[in-house]
Amino acid sequence: METDGSFRFLTVADDWDALINCDDLRGSLDELLSSSESSAAAAVAATHEALAPIGSQELWAAGVTYYSSRLARMEESHDAGGGDFYSRVYEADRPELFMKATPARVVGPGKPFRVRKDSEWDVPEPELTLFASSSGKIVAYTVGNDVSSRSIEGENPLYLPQAKTYDDCACLGPCLYVPLEPLPPETKVKLEIRRNHEVAFLDETELKQMKRTPEELIGFLFRETSFSSGVFLMTGTGIVPGTDFTLLSGDQVSISIDGIGTLTNSVA
Repeated sequence: METDGSFRFLTVADDWDALINCDDLRGSLDELLSSSESSAAAAVAATHEALAPIGSQELWAAGVTYYSSRLARMEESHDAGGGDFYSRVYEADRPELFMKATPARVVGPGKPFRVRKDSEWDVPEPELTLFASSSGKIVAYTVGNDVSSRSIEGENPLYLPQAKTYDDCACLGPCLYVPLEPLPPETKVKLEIRRNHEVAFLDETELKQMKRTPEELIGFLFRETSFSSGVFLMTGTGIVPGTDFTLLSGDQVSISIDGIGTLTNSVA
């Protein structure tokens, strides 16, 4: 656990799922940190490999939550007749929600992710990712990369699962951030893509550009669906590289969110 700039090992009897699936996660962690066994341990260097902050939970995602995403999806699907379709999704009361990945298809910080071999146009999607307990309460955040095959999803809206879900299709990290208060609307999300050690793409947005609130998205996700160990939900992207950009093997993708940190992964 990182707190006040130092790292400490916490003595935890239960597994990761039991640890994080807690409506008062911040209070639970503070209690562990102040326990005699934990406080007696000296601060340690962060030399261990960071894993994706996911146990057995499913990873879901929301789409068309930013106006820029609406425009991009309308543009890519125009020839297939899907332009008006995504405009309606953006304006609808019900958000677009879909299953993104099982834990085995999620990679952690520093690990390579994949783009599909049958796609010619692929982009990263930097997204604030929520963690909600089994009761539906948002208790933590992380950074997510919802990798997308735009050539496939633009071909037909019904191809979205193939454009989104495959092996090593999502990245999560660099931590599970458990704040005292929800992230403010002015929180910045930044995307940098480096190719051959040079910046190939750079952009940023703010959470206040989202049309829907995190609570609204989680509320719809928990309608008629239960998650016994909690669930992760990507909240959509407000940064979409143009039609002239596609990811290539070796590209380094860094996504930063104020307060949480930076998630960096390379294309396999």
